[in-house]
This record gives sequence, structure tokens and C-alpha cells, in this order.
Amino acid sequence: MATPYDFPSDLLAGQEELHQVRAELSALLKRLPWSVEPLDGFSDDGGWRKVERPASPGWTADEQAEVEKLRRREHELAVFVTTHRYWSEFTGTDAVTARSRLKHAREDAGPGGEAGDDGA
Repeated sequence: MATPYDFPSDLLAGQEELHQVRAELSALLKRLPWSVEPLDGFSDDGGWRKVERPASPGWTADEQAEVEKLRRREHELAVFVTTHRYWSEFTGTDAVTARSRLKHAREDAGPGGEAGDDGA
């Protein structure tokens, strides 16, 4: 059985928002053209595998701003989570395990449960 951790609510909220921002950024990047700047398409079969890209119209100024906003927020949240005062309670492998549990706290909570609640 995994050790339950009593993560502070602000740390849990920061990690949850970090998950959300990363998912939103990933979805946005998948929707956008492959190149930020307009570029012609290309095909290259001279390497170990064939690479093809269609012409890219590039990203609009609004799209670039949205990506930058999400990347900036992702960075802020990552710094907040990794430098939180809660981590000073742990050393060595205990710190690694606790940080890993935080990343999966949402999954561990299950439907309607609290993080770390094993239902017992």
C-alpha cells in the first residue's frame, strides 16, 4: 500500500492546474500548423525514414500569444510546485516518492474521493 501524504491544498491546486495547463497547451499545439512561420512543404526520403510536411501557413499573432501565455503559466506553476515549502519535510528517496505521489494524486483520489483516501 502506498503511503498517504497530507499534501497542502495550495500544492494540490497548483499541481492540478499544472496538469490542466499542460493538457491545454498540448491540445493547442496539436491543432496548430507545424511551423510558427509560414513555410513551404517538403519531402525528404534520404534519411533512415521518410519525412513529409505540408505547407504551413504559420501561426497567427493570437495563436502565438496564446502559446506564450500557456508556456509562461506552465513555468510559473512548475516553479511553484517544485519549490513549495512542503518539500522541505523530505529528503532522498522519500522526496522522490512524495513528488511522484503528488503527480498522481488526482488519479489516486478516484471519483468523489480525496487525494490519498484509500476508502478505508
